[in-house]
Amino acid sequence: MKIYFAGAIRAGRRDAELYRRLIDFLEGFGEVLTGHVGRDDLLAREGEMSEREIYERDLTWMRRADLVVAEGTTPSLGVGYEIALAVTLGKKVFCLFRPEEGVSLSAMIAGCPGLQVYSYRQPEEAETWLREMLIGKLIHG
Repeated sequence: MKIYFAGAIRAGRRDAELYRRLIDFLEGFGEVLTGHVGRDDLLAREGEMSEREIYERDLTWMRRADLVVAEGTTPSLGVGYEIALAVTLGKKVFCLFRPEEGVSLSAMIAGCPGLQVYSYRQPEEAETWLREMLIGKLIHG
């Protein structure tokens, strides 16, 4: 299974450690095409690429992916775009959201019938939910 993980990059890297943890977890179910999203040096590495190169690379990965896991707590235009693209391409999309004071998930994401949203407080909760969803996907396709 090929998994596209989406998390905030230019919108803020405060959750980079969480992304790394979720990516490590997802690697137990398949190949995470976007494992770099959890790297501390991501911004420096992507600084070596043009924006067009990043777009083309990510679009290729999205097309190859069997499913998309997005962490949507940090509001990000890129993550929203990736979710919309995945839904448009008919991908299975799982969106994680950690409720915090003053932060709400966009209604365009929360209300989208083309994806499943899960609110969690601790990473272990997110991993449990993902395990259930991914095992269901593996069993039922």
